[in-house]
Amino acid sequence: MIKNKQDLIYYLKEDQRALGNLEKKRPKLFGDEIWKFQICLRKLEYYSNKKQDLYTKVFKTYYKYLHHKKGIMLGLSVPINVFDSGLRINHYGYLVVNKHAKIGKNCDIHQGVNIGQGNNYGDVPVIGDNVWIAPGVKIFGKIKIADGIKMGANSVVNKDYLEPNKTIVGAPAKYIEKENK
Repeated sequence: MIKNKQDLIYYLKEDQRALGNLEKKRPKLFGDEIWKFQICLRKLEYYSNKKQDLYTKVFKTYYKYLHHKKGIMLGLSVPINVFDSGLRINHYGYLVVNKHAKIGKNCDIHQGVNIGQGNNYGDVPVIGDNVWIAPGVKIFGKIKIADGIKMGANSVVNKDYLEPNKTIVGAPAKYIEKENK
């Protein structure tokens, strides 16, 4: 969670690195829409978590508006304080994340993903670091996903996967073993 200016700078730099834009100083005027969305997301997190004074409230309102507008334009519903640093949203288009979910560092996520709640309020996933989420994955319920998990396209993940650095695929998802050829 972004708590101060140093955290904001760190998160912005890590997201920029994850998106592969380290050679650029800032997003292009036309293009780099996902990068611009992530900048708004991080700045909204900063101003929302900061002690509220008039200056902070004005900027919070401004970034809340931009985050909402860009989210609708790109088809992204990504709430604040869910993703840790190094977020990489690969494509715009349908992406829905529950505001209570917790997702670790260096999450690489594609379009068509839904990270949602189970039957009860607060039954949301906790996802580890360095996780790759392919297009169309559905993750829901009070589950834990270990670090380094790779989720195959269109997988339905509704139970814990606690073995790190494994691949899961299918509906419902299951571990797969790589073939030695």
